[in-house]
Amino acid sequence: MEAVSTLEMDRIEWLQLRKSGIGGSDASAILGFNRYKSAFQLYIEKTSELVEESDSEAAYWGNVLEDVVAKEFAKRTGKKIRKINRMLRHPNHYFMTANLDRDVVGEKAFLECKTASEYLKDSWNGEDVPAAYLCQLQHYLAVTGYEKAYIAVLIGGNKFVWKEVARDDEFIELMIQHEKSFWENHVLANVPPAIDGSSSASELLAKMYPQDDGSAIMLDEQSNTLIEAIESIKTEEKQLEMQRKEYENQLKMMLGESAEGHSDRFKVTYKTITSSRLDSKRLKEEQPAIYEKYIKESLSRRLSIKEAN
Repeated sequence: MEAVSTLEMDRIEWLQLRKSGIGGSDASAILGFNRYKSAFQLYIEKTSELVEESDSEAAYWGNVLEDVVAKEFAKRTGKKIRKINRMLRHPNHYFMTANLDRDVVGEKAFLECKTASEYLKDSWNGEDVPAAYLCQLQHYLAVTGYEKAYIAVLIGGNKFVWKEVARDDEFIELMIQHEKSFWENHVLANVPPAIDGSSSASELLAKMYPQDDGSAIMLDEQSNTLIEAIESIKTEEKQLEMQRKEYENQLKMMLGESAEGHSDRFKVTYKTITSSRLDSKRLKEEQPAIYEKYIKESLSRRLSIKEAN
C-alpha cells in the first residue's frame, strides 16, 4: 500500500488530502446507504475547491471521544492497539483511501471508533452494525487487505459496545465497481451523478443557488416529463392525505373523550394540548416598532408550477 504521513498535517491539509480519493465514510454515499449524504453531494465535495470542516456537535464529540473509545476497547478485549498517522491507498485502485483509527497489533485487523446517540441504540442490537458503517469497514478491509475489522461504539455516553466484522470479498468486489464508476465517470469526467430527493441534496441546491438572478430560460422536453410526474404525485398525495384524515377521524370517533386507547398491538393517545403562539399580525398592527426590531428575514426559493398561457 502507498501511505502518506498525516502526523504533521493540520486539519485543513488533511481534509484537502481526503478530496484526492474515496474514503471509508464516502463509500456509503456512493452505495446509497448514507441517509445524511447523497452521491450528488459527495461529487460536489470532491470536485469543489472549497474545503469545509463539519461544524456538527456529533462530529466534534466523535473526534474528542475517539481516544476514550479506543482505550476502553483495549481494556475490555485485552488487545493491543496503535494509532496509524497515515492515509493509505489501495495498491491497485489508487482512488480508494483509508484513514484507520487504530491498528490491532498481532492481527490483520483494525479498529474503528464511533459514538452514537441513545436514539440509535436499536441499530446496534445483537450482531447488527449500521449499514453505513459496514460499508466503511469493508472499504478499509479492501484497502488494507486485512482479514477482519473491529468496531467499538459509545452509545448515549453510557453504553459501550464492540463487534467483530469479517471481510466480505463478494461485497468488496461489488463496492469497488461502484466506487470506480463514481470516480472515473463522475469525479474525473466532471459529470455530476443524477440529483436525488435526499434532504442533503435539497440543502446543497439551496446553498449552491440561494437567490435567483431574475432571468428566464427555455426548458427542454425532459422538463415536461418531470413536471407531469410532479403533478401526478401531488394528486396522489392529496388523495392519500384525505384518506389518512378519514381513518384518523374514524379513530378519534372511537376514542371519544378518552385520552388513550389500547389494542393488542398499538397504543393510541388523543390528549388535550395547550399551545401558545405569537399573534404576529396583531403585533405588527399595534406595535410596529417592536415588530420591526425583532423581525428576522430569511432568503429561500419556492418552486411553483402552472399551465402556460
